Amino acid sequence: MDGVIVAAFGRHYEIDTPEGRLRCYPRGKKSSFACGDEIQVLPGGDGQGVIEALRPRRNLLWRSDAFREKLIAANLSHIVIVVATEPGFSDLLVSRCIAAAESQEITPLVVLNKADLHERLSAARAQLEPFARLGYEVIEVSALEGADLLRKRLAGLRAIFVGQSGMGKSTLTNAIVPEANAATREISAALDSGKHTTTFARLYPLPPAQAGEPAGWLIDSPGLQAFGLAHLSAEDLAEAFVEFRPHLGQCRFRDCRHEAEPGCALRAALESGAIHRRRWEHYRSIREEIAAARRLNPGW
Repeated sequence: MDGVIVAAFGRHYEIDTPEGRLRCYPRGKKSSFACGDEIQVLPGGDGQGVIEALRPRRNLLWRSDAFREKLIAANLSHIVIVVATEPGFSDLLVSRCIAAAESQEITPLVVLNKADLHERLSAARAQLEPFARLGYEVIEVSALEGADLLRKRLAGLRAIFVGQSGMGKSTLTNAIVPEANAATREISAALDSGKHTTTFARLYPLPPAQAGEPAGWLIDSPGLQAFGLAHLSAEDLAEAFVEFRPHLGQCRFRDCRHEAEPGCALRAALESGAIHRRRWEHYRSIREEIAAARRLNPGW
């Protein structure tokens, strides 16, 4: 029967089917499935089953370094990048998540949580300004005061919360899907980072935007401290920075590396202000990391 993976625990998965939820395992040693995957499962009794086949994915969100890859979620419409006024967040990680989403035609949405902490709000807004300037939607919420605006925005979408630990993803999940009862903990102020509270991805149903329309779902995922993009080529990475797209292919030299070459269209756009300097720094940092990963593992 058909099913959707709603939780992934290494080599076993929880799968929702028309006849209820099953605990399933893949055939063989390979286990390359993710939350949101649509599969065919063979029920085996006692609430268990075997994954028989994977249906074609519309997209796949994943991260990788030189030697490992981690599947995060499949068949998404939106990636919701959760940051907060405290603890401090990495705008480089935001760029990484956006690049991963753009490469898979997933719509990014940035949520600034804990917006009621006014003393840090202006600094957080300043960090997000380069993304807002590009047209990425930024929503300010406070999970402790309710998340009605975000709940309405996510209705009918197939979305995933991603972000660093301590940003309040699980608290937001509880506010949007009260029955989720996702675990939350206090922030470790001494480390200026959150404690990991979600150890695996889990999918929760969301209501449709309007009656008669398809229902949606939300995936709460573990906190991220890194988001490697070793699986992207240099060309894919540049294309994933949306502000680069009008200038790609316009350099004097076709093999331009966008360093010190004369006639580089990207560097000209940087000097004119069409490309934000902070985003340029992000691009170069990620590009160098990808190049280093490919030197370590030429198999990419």
